[in-house]
Amino acid sequence: MPSPDSLFSQFPALHDCLYFNHAAVAPWPQVTADAVQAFAAENARQGTLNYPHWLTVEQALREQARQLLNAPAAGDIALVKNTSEGLSFVAYGLDWQAGDNVVGIRQEFPSNRFVWQSLASKGVEFRQLDLTEHAADPEQALLALCDSRTRLLSISAVQYTNGLRMDLQKVGEFCRANGILFCVDAIQQLGAIPFDAQHVQADFVVADGHKWMLGAEGLALFYVRREVQAQLNLTQYGWHMAEGLSDYSMETFQPAVDARRFECGSPNMLGIHALHASLGVLLEAGMDEVWAQLSARIQYLLDGLATLPDIEILSDTRPERRSGMLTFRSRTLTNEALFKHLQDNGVFCAPRGGGVRLSPHFYTPFAHLDKVLQALAS
Repeated sequence: MPSPDSLFSQFPALHDCLYFNHAAVAPWPQVTADAVQAFAAENARQGTLNYPHWLTVEQALREQARQLLNAPAAGDIALVKNTSEGLSFVAYGLDWQAGDNVVGIRQEFPSNRFVWQSLASKGVEFRQLDLTEHAADPEQALLALCDSRTRLLSISAVQYTNGLRMDLQKVGEFCRANGILFCVDAIQQLGAIPFDAQHVQADFVVADGHKWMLGAEGLALFYVRREVQAQLNLTQYGWHMAEGLSDYSMETFQPAVDARRFECGSPNMLGIHALHASLGVLLEAGMDEVWAQLSARIQYLLDGLATLPDIEILSDTRPERRSGMLTFRSRTLTNEALFKHLQDNGVFCAPRGGGVRLSPHFYTPFAHLDKVLQALAS
């Protein structure tokens, strides 16, 4: 695989920027910027004359997505607008009965809370676990909230505030054994940590591409396990979701037999070209190596922060709980003051989870980690 140093050359604009915010919106690799520029130039020069080639890029992206998720087939994955849209397909595609419930986590990002709360109008209860009260074994506490009326359990693979990585396999096994649908918001794992939709027995997985996958905003992957696809009623209709999508004169239609049925209209070809280039970087490196390099950087930061008596780590540091994020706070400064101090020292990070969150990636130079630690030591 290319070395992390050579991969850093894919981010020339970051040489003078301490970028530690991949858990929010990531920068693009140079190959992605080049792909977007080439696509734009081609559009300006000849419009859609080469549209058949664009479709080959789209198909290649679907295969990349299959590899990244370890989905049984590329057709199990739809290309949708964002995480929220995918979760909404699940929430408003299922046939709910008054008295049903959904189980989730109170501290989730709004995308994975608001949509389930909105089901109250259908008589569906959203049961939320407070992670602060069950930090030792959050999975067992989640499962304890389930009962015979639980239709769906929806959690993030990694919590956005402090990087807590969930034991998806334990949750997935329970859900499958008890006839509960399992939905995973994987936006904080895909592109950072290896993911296996089949191993964790997920029924639905959704993740936008603009974080760890290094893609553009506005394009997400939506995996639907083939065996449960028919349980989702369609809520959007358009030409692109039809089985015979090239027959524009059809008077009646059948939805596509695979996950393309969730793609209502024209595809986001610009985003497709961008994400295809970005996933190429990750898959060339290999997700096991990506995580090994990222994990080494998190450990390096942990070791450095441990030498600073003023710093308190808020993230769970157990190896099985770690992700690409590290959240901490100062024992003497307010979070606002700590965040401003880092900003003033050129560190691009985020205030999250009662502290400040750092989220490097696998290519982040160790010299940049040292500069962050130096800024905190000062």
